[in-house]
Amino acid sequence: MSDEQRFFIRDPWAFDPKEQRSLRTDTHLGFDTRALHAGFHPLDDFEAFRSFVPPITPSMTFPYKTFGKTPYPVYGRTATPINRLLEDRLASLEGGGAGITAGSGSQALFNLIFTIARPGDNVVTSLNVFGEGYKQAAHIFPQRCGVSFLFVDNPSNTDSWDALIDANTKLVWVETPSNPCLFVTDIAAIAETAHSHKVPLLVDNTTATPALQKPMTLGADIILLSITKFLAGNATVLGGAIVGSEDLIEDIRWNTTEFVGAVMQPMEAWLTLQYLETLSLRMERHSANAQAVAEFLSQHPKVCHVNYSGLPDHPQHQLAKRQMREQGGLLSFVVPDGMAGAAKVMNSLELVVHAVTFGTSRTICMHPATITHEHLTQNERASAGIVDGLIRLSVGLEDPADIIADLEQALGRL
Repeated sequence: MSDEQRFFIRDPWAFDPKEQRSLRTDTHLGFDTRALHAGFHPLDDFEAFRSFVPPITPSMTFPYKTFGKTPYPVYGRTATPINRLLEDRLASLEGGGAGITAGSGSQALFNLIFTIARPGDNVVTSLNVFGEGYKQAAHIFPQRCGVSFLFVDNPSNTDSWDALIDANTKLVWVETPSNPCLFVTDIAAIAETAHSHKVPLLVDNTTATPALQKPMTLGADIILLSITKFLAGNATVLGGAIVGSEDLIEDIRWNTTEFVGAVMQPMEAWLTLQYLETLSLRMERHSANAQAVAEFLSQHPKVCHVNYSGLPDHPQHQLAKRQMREQGGLLSFVVPDGMAGAAKVMNSLELVVHAVTFGTSRTICMHPATITHEHLTQNERASAGIVDGLIRLSVGLEDPADIIADLEQALGRL
């Protein structure tokens, strides 16, 4: 697509499950190679940049050479050169036709729904979604935009999804593994169900990242990413992205992002490109550490339950093994005495930090019932497994023995 065509796209995207997906020219390269090279080569534009790493262009506007010939990028609300590079690299890693960044993962979700749904439309999802996403689904869109969200009762049963999809459904949305209870959704099965109704499937791939899970190879049409989490990996970047077909991405860009303006800043896009270079290595270490921590917690007498798909007793353990290369760095566990027990453990931790994010290089913990999912009713939290004694643990890159030792001494205070 030429730059001129990009600028003048205004027609809304229409999903066609039979449409041939765009074929990228870099699919012959391995994942780690694309994480380092997709979209940029030091010898491209050599005379202009003479740079081994992608250069930052901090300008928010881009000059015209000739009257009547609009450049692209034209203004920072729609794209900058470094953002375009990051978007292309994320699309390459996920296997999509194109990508678009946003100011956060929550903003990326908002931009997508705001673009494709109208008053009277609905989105089918479950309670196994991140807290800010639930707030959009339960309050913002229904109350302010007239878009309803239908929550399936049994997300492991495809019939539950099938029963809620109707003529007004614009999207089916799953998050897998889910935050914070690590529910694993059968992507291929839900994709087949959605496509039978000619509805696209959105998969939030934040927890696994494309290093561990490839939803588009399983039938997903759109990917949601919080760059803030494992993709960046150290709590220094705020950003999000949508990956999908080029027509969808340009619809979001020109019919929503251009006017909403909540974009990812060039410096943060540049930092993310540097962090993506080690994504695969980091996710392997996160996964190995989380597996060790989960096994320790599952044997501890003061722990009631552990949510981690790498454990054999996880309800979707076999599905997770088929769907993911490793099981990731996020887990959660339940301690006795509800909120008081959770507070006791968290306040006793010395190495592990209490903070509201996940996917960082350092191990952190958080209490979902009072932070990310406080907007759910008590019954909704119970249905989603978010009990008062639940602690979310994002396992970092430290020596696993040190993480375990800190957890052991904290649990010993109960």
